[in-house]
Amino acid sequence: MKLTGKLDYLEMPATGGTLDRLKAFYSAAFAWSFTDYGPTYSAFAEGLDGGFQADAAEAPAKPLPVLYSQDLEETLAAAGTSGGTIVKPIFPFPGGRRFHFTDPAGNELAVWGE
Repeated sequence: MKLTGKLDYLEMPATGGTLDRLKAFYSAAFAWSFTDYGPTYSAFAEGLDGGFQADAAEAPAKPLPVLYSQDLEETLAAAGTSGGTIVKPIFPFPGGRRFHFTDPAGNELAVWGE
């Protein structure tokens, strides 16, 4: 059941890379699956929660999707070998550890684990 005001969907640009290249990256690195809606749009359903960062020194310039991993080192390796670029290696933060990467379209994401 959808509730009014519930964050329900995250849409990211794919203009910095081809849609097929992005789908191949997320499939290889994170085992995502996709549903195509024409030649320029592909949807995913991989779960979503969120938060706001009010510290200007820590806040991202754009929304930052954050994924979860049960094995952070393995996921870091998969992101790098699948065509992503690691922009912040694994570091501790309150609640666990994480790293940041950019996908083939230039979108920055983070991956966290305990």
